[in-house]
Amino acid sequence: MAEFFAAYGVAILFYAFAAIAVGGAVMVVTMRNPMYGALSLLATFLSVAALFLLRNAEFLAVVQVFVYGGGIMVLFLFVIMLVNLHRLKESSLFGEYSFVGVVVVGLLAALFVAIFVGLGSGAPAADDAGLASIDGEAVGNVQAVAWRLYTDHLLPFEIASLFLLVAMIGAVVLGRKN
Repeated sequence: MAEFFAAYGVAILFYAFAAIAVGGAVMVVTMRNPMYGALSLLATFLSVAALFLLRNAEFLAVVQVFVYGGGIMVLFLFVIMLVNLHRLKESSLFGEYSFVGVVVVGLLAALFVAIFVGLGSGAPAADDAGLASIDGEAVGNVQAVAWRLYTDHLLPFEIASLFLLVAMIGAVVLGRKN
């Protein structure tokens, strides 16, 4: 059993988290209760973060959890709490565009099958998975991202931080009561 999990464990986890992500995404658009939809969205965000971890992209996984699982979900919950759901009119679950949706889902499924069949045999071997090279030295993803960010892209990083600071100050000024 241990040999089986050692050989196929990552693939099993990948398919499990991918199924959770797809199931959560379907539940987001089909749930009538917006709170259940928001919880399904959170499950989707967290499963995508787990998929990033399985691909040795730790930085992206942490950003996914902090930005989407934390910040974006708080914004969604504020909107759900502030909107008076009792005054909204009832609408049908799929509307008059259900045929178009079925066609689009079928085309996307065919595209995914074609991609998986075409790429199934040529997967590259990863000896140093999750490692990048900086000046000939193998380092982890987070260190490689930080090195590139603070050396090669320092000026754009600082400009983006100034834009965010100006936007934050503008939001405080606009939201302040006179």
